[in-house]
Amino acid sequence: MRKGSTVALITPFTNDGQIDIPCLEKMIEMHLKVGTDNLCVLGTTAEAAVMTMDERALVLNTIAGMAKGKVPLLVGTGTINPDSVKSMTQQAIDLGADANLVVNPYYIKAPQRGLIKHFSKIADLGLPTILYNVPGRTGSNIEDETVLVLSNHENIIGLKDATGDLKRLASLRKLLGDQDSNFLKYSGDDSTTDQFVLQGGDGCISVTANIVPEKVRDVVHAALRGDVELVKKLNDPLQLLHQNLFVESNPIPTKWAAKRIGMLNSAYCRPPLDEMDPRYEGLIEEALRSAGIL
Repeated sequence: MRKGSTVALITPFTNDGQIDIPCLEKMIEMHLKVGTDNLCVLGTTAEAAVMTMDERALVLNTIAGMAKGKVPLLVGTGTINPDSVKSMTQQAIDLGADANLVVNPYYIKAPQRGLIKHFSKIADLGLPTILYNVPGRTGSNIEDETVLVLSNHENIIGLKDATGDLKRLASLRKLLGDQDSNFLKYSGDDSTTDQFVLQGGDGCISVTANIVPEKVRDVVHAALRGDVELVKKLNDPLQLLHQNLFVESNPIPTKWAAKRIGMLNSAYCRPPLDEMDPRYEGLIEEALRSAGIL
């Protein structure tokens, strides 16, 4: 896994809910062309929770066939049931993943000692593992002390933090101490990614990068270099996108935006999600204009 910009890739569907492979291939070609640093597939943004194992294999085979050896492939394999996580992780290993992204099991609110056991057993399968902390979706938090313990596992290489709380980055870096430089820290919150990286983060796993991948990459690399003025110049036009792509549940607005700019043929989202409420169309159009892509 590289430092820099990782796209949290949407999954394109046809109007009848089937995976749109030609559209998926077009998206991968775009990310390879603009230099996206890593691809994160089959995560929350990909609607992976409502995909079958066969569909996951179809997506992974398609992407690995195009991108393997060119850009690292991070595969979401997290869910509630540890046996399902193991099955998805083994599939990812078999189909060419470079790492996996594992969310803390949602809804059940496991204790921290349970999380340590859970993540450790998944990492024992041998694939480099990124922890995924998103309390707003899971209902529970991976505490800094838990991250510290898990960072000692040879296959646990980083954390995606989607809290948007920049104070947590500072406290975690302090706690990691000498291990900090060897433990990847990715922002999972587009609105604070610029400051996250300027304050010592290693990059992002970004929803906005679906729509403006080159611009997000440029912001992150400027931040990695510590160029504060350039970061502000590049990121300010993207602020409305960072905000408005979440006016409804992710990835609903992002798929509408992707269709609006001709990237997707359909903005279809699988139930229980739905296509975007028309009342938000003006907000997304405004954000796309602000970003300079309309």
